[in-house]
Amino acid sequence: MAHLCGLCLALRDDHGQLARVATNYDGLIISVLVEAQSQHSGDWRRTAGPCPLRGMRTAPVAKGEGARLAAAVSLVLASAKVRDHIADRDGMLGRRPVAAAARRVAGSWDRKGASVGAGIGFDTAVLVDAVDRQTGIEALAGPGTSLLTVTEPTETATAAAFEHTAVLAGRPGNRAPLAEAGRLFGRLAHLLDAVEDLTADQKSGAWNPLTATGTSLAEARRLCDDAVHGVRLALREVEFTDAKLAHVLLVHELPRSVDRAFGTQGHICETRPVEGSYPPPGNPYNSPHQNPYGNPHGNPYQNPYAPGGPGGGFPPPEPPRRHNWFVGCAIWTGLCCTCQLCCRDPYHDPWTGQPRHGWCRNCDCDCCDACERCECCECLECCQCLECCSGCS
Repeated sequence: MAHLCGLCLALRDDHGQLARVATNYDGLIISVLVEAQSQHSGDWRRTAGPCPLRGMRTAPVAKGEGARLAAAVSLVLASAKVRDHIADRDGMLGRRPVAAAARRVAGSWDRKGASVGAGIGFDTAVLVDAVDRQTGIEALAGPGTSLLTVTEPTETATAAAFEHTAVLAGRPGNRAPLAEAGRLFGRLAHLLDAVEDLTADQKSGAWNPLTATGTSLAEARRLCDDAVHGVRLALREVEFTDAKLAHVLLVHELPRSVDRAFGTQGHICETRPVEGSYPPPGNPYNSPHQNPYGNPHGNPYQNPYAPGGPGGGFPPPEPPRRHNWFVGCAIWTGLCCTCQLCCRDPYHDPWTGQPRHGWCRNCDCDCCDACERCECCECLECCQCLECCSGCS
């Protein structure tokens, strides 16, 4: 929360109030990586004033160059997304007056992001170039095109952002492994977005990389699993000062994100499983009983909803209803004014429709749900609360 609020406030301070809508969970990882590599001192946090999203409470928030880099990257990529929605004529952006106003906002965000990036030694041109190339690649992609060709611009952009965290932290030896971790993180983010949007895109006829390239969900899952494993290996070569939060986000949460996108259950960490409780190292889908897409004929990724498949031909459940930016803001305002963002557990995200936890659900518990983070292993250093997990096997 300190990094999320720090990103939001950095956007406000450097770019104005409207820029705060570019706050996102992926962007805060940049701030986390800078702090995780840096020598700690007393000036990593500052006390922020009351905020409706925190139940009108003050809180310590991250500050410094890490938050500013995260803000610059988030703003430039948000401006690119706005232009993409304008090109696709999505929702109200299909109307000329609204599109013209949004185009001016996106241009302003580009200039401001570039200015702040230059101030901390980061050239945002690599991000803008990646976005521009993305449009051309998507226009040329067709059946038989490699999915990795489509994800390459995203990989390049995130690799540059991850690599620059080592520069800000004064760890030049970390640049290469962090660039690799960023490249794979970008690939994973792109693929998961495509998987989550697949059903809605097929209904609306919108462009989707899986449909356009003829890539199966089985292949997409393989690429996602490879990316998760690659991020884990790259992080082992990074020299951290305090790796706990980075480990939780990039080693524990990435596999969970993949499982959520594909509707499967997986493991958080590949470290010393308890004997008899988890499958042996190797392919976790060797057994049809372990693999939710398994079948006795040896195809571990059979579509469960295909005729004759395990799902009996029934269609998958409807995805959560998504809202455009303006409707989402209206719903967010209602949730905020009625305190549901803080106290309701769960509430539905105003834009994606996904269930979210209320922010104050653990306000009376210091150790939160740390035990859930180590349920698969004995590496207690992964957990947020060692005292809570001291008896956890």
